Amino acid sequence: MENLKKVVTALNSGEVIAYPTEGVFGVGCDPTNEQAIQKLLNLKQRPSSKGLILIAANIEQLNPYIEWSAISVETQQRILSTWPGPVTWVMPIKPNISKLLCGQFNSIAVRVTDHVDVQQLCCEFGGAITSTSANLTTMPPCRTVAEVEQQFNRQQVTILHGVVGDRETPTEIRDALTGNVLRPG
Repeated sequence: MENLKKVVTALNSGEVIAYPTEGVFGVGCDPTNEQAIQKLLNLKQRPSSKGLILIAANIEQLNPYIEWSAISVETQQRILSTWPGPVTWVMPIKPNISKLLCGQFNSIAVRVTDHVDVQQLCCEFGGAITSTSANLTTMPPCRTVAEVEQQFNRQQVTILHGVVGDRETPTEIRDALTGNVLRPG
């Protein structure tokens, strides 16, 4: 991760980055910068109605987005017992969260990662970042730096050099209010 500072600078400048996660490379940006989010959606050719995942090094980085008071204490404990780890939770959002982040929903998907590179990236950046698989529409998700460079023009994304985790499947997604598994992991 010799280029961590360059990637953090790109995040702070409103640029889109690519980085290794638990199973594939992700692309992301600063979730507080609407122009950066729009740039990411355009790059991915992703409809804004779908919303995005936020990934963080710790729960404190997600607190500005989550309405914890809407979740029972028992459910909060269940959520926290899965983190850090490869479980993404769909949680109620705080008021005034950008529709570019949550799409057509009144919730947001969030994860405290156990991938060391992403933890370090979020710590250096000082907050959560958006996370969606690094691939163009109809293309498979990228698993290496070389694949990211092939699918995305280097000028469009700054890549954090690193290795993806050993997961063969995407992270599991669960609904915090119902407990339902939305995507098996």
